[in-house]
Amino acid sequence: MRALTVGAVSRNYFNLPLWIAQHAGLFNREGLSVAIELIEGIDEVTRGLAAGQLDLALNVTENTILNSEQGGRLEIIAGNVNRLPFSFIARPHIERYADLRGARIGVSSIKAGSSSLVMKLLAAHGLHYPEDYSLLAVGPILSRWTMLQSGQIDGGLQGAPLNYIALDAGFSDLGNPRSQFPDFQFTSLDVDSDWARQNRDTVVAFLRAYRQAHRWFYANKAGATEIAVRETGVEKHYAERAWDEYVRDEIFPRDAGASAPAVQALIEVSSLIRDLPTRSKSRAEQYINHSYLQMAAGL
Repeated sequence: MRALTVGAVSRNYFNLPLWIAQHAGLFNREGLSVAIELIEGIDEVTRGLAAGQLDLALNVTENTILNSEQGGRLEIIAGNVNRLPFSFIARPHIERYADLRGARIGVSSIKAGSSSLVMKLLAAHGLHYPEDYSLLAVGPILSRWTMLQSGQIDGGLQGAPLNYIALDAGFSDLGNPRSQFPDFQFTSLDVDSDWARQNRDTVVAFLRAYRQAHRWFYANKAGATEIAVRETGVEKHYAERAWDEYVRDEIFPRDAGASAPAVQALIEVSSLIRDLPTRSKSRAEQYINHSYLQMAAGL
């Protein structure tokens, strides 16, 4: 068995394709022993991948693009969250975006992740950073939910199924950014390009399992729900609602592929990418290496 370490951000629903491949024996079938390392900080996932501490990662795509533009070797080889699964959840007394003036908004990182998305979303409602609200780097969605409940922040993006839990607890839903950004490559399966070239057969074997996990997810609500409950600790009915949303809106790509339109939407939203004085790559497609997934699919 070939041992691999795969990084992912926190214990959230985004990671379900990895957990499915593990629980359903899809990695084992490919001769792979995969350790999934859950990391709270999004920047730590990127650093671990770039330093060779992780073999592959479900990484924040914005960080992978920034690494590439800074001369790094990270590249996108498959999709993950290709459409936004978030609701903007606020404390119960906040009933509309205008009520966020002066608020504290929780984001995963000031420099990447959800920060630019939040700025764009609030700007569409007449609120501008930093004059009208403050951003607090509080980590991924589990941390944001904890801090929202304690009143340390006033609002932030919450992904399914935590958004459903928040609504049932009386918090406010100010809207889903998917209506403004229908395609958005929030996270992707990424790798060091040199390592991938040197370990091509292993990468292709991993992607065969990863691709099969996506088909398994779409075909198996009960099984996917059981795995989500076991790995995230959410109640079954919330996991079922998350599956319904992910399937209805195809948040996970059915073919496991990364999306050039979704990457382009990310580039247009990300202030960090847009503020680069020059970019070495002019098209979103240039950040994606489809070849390994194509080999995994037998193309």
